[in-house]
Amino acid sequence: MTAPIVQENQPAGVPPLELTGERTLPDVPVENYWYQRHVVVYRWIAEQVAGKRVIDMACGEGYGSDILAAAGAAKVTGVDANPEAHEHARLRYVRPNLSYARELVETYEEPCDAIVFLQTIEHVQEPEQLLERFASILAPGGALYVSTPNVLTLAPKGAERSDNPWHVYEYKPHEFEALCRKVTPNVETFGLWHANKLRVHELAIRHAGWDTVHKRLKFTKPFYDRFIPAISSKDFALRQGDLTTSLDLISVLRP
Repeated sequence: MTAPIVQENQPAGVPPLELTGERTLPDVPVENYWYQRHVVVYRWIAEQVAGKRVIDMACGEGYGSDILAAAGAAKVTGVDANPEAHEHARLRYVRPNLSYARELVETYEEPCDAIVFLQTIEHVQEPEQLLERFASILAPGGALYVSTPNVLTLAPKGAERSDNPWHVYEYKPHEFEALCRKVTPNVETFGLWHANKLRVHELAIRHAGWDTVHKRLKFTKPFYDRFIPAISSKDFALRQGDLTTSLDLISVLRP
């Protein structure tokens, strides 16, 4: 049996979480690629919500709520029903403008100017109804930020979807935009792509046969043991463009 992978170097009194694949975690070197892929989106949103009241729905470990609060949101509430994640988050991230609530996202209500719902809509059985509910609790002029992986780049070549057992449905760009536009016609959608060293790595695989080279040289583990922990949020680029090639899809809904 493989030993569980848990967070490293947690502060005293903070229970580490186990990496299960349901949510991404900081402080897990092998998970750093996925963690940084989430961080870059949270930081981009944080710039938009400074001074506002924000709910981070399905906040998981809590790092995203902390990013939003640290960047100047007036008030941030991280909402998650998982008891282990909630306990970890409230102990790990402490700020005057940050709190955590253990509750289902389907039932939580609090006056707010922005709702953040990242990398979770693919887990939801009735996504349209949930997005409509979120929109209904926003203050006038509020915004809903939603992201999801792009199945066109997430799924293996030729497959309809990935093998992630936690995902109910994985969206193509036009499907995700159509879902969001059922809630409001005022939707802007962005994509996330590799940049800097991740872009170089991507090109090396595509054009220089890097996957074959490192296996032939028996250098795979030593290389990736160093490469993955060195990835930062600067190795991703968030922008508009041809969404068919993007890693993730990020929509801003303004009901």
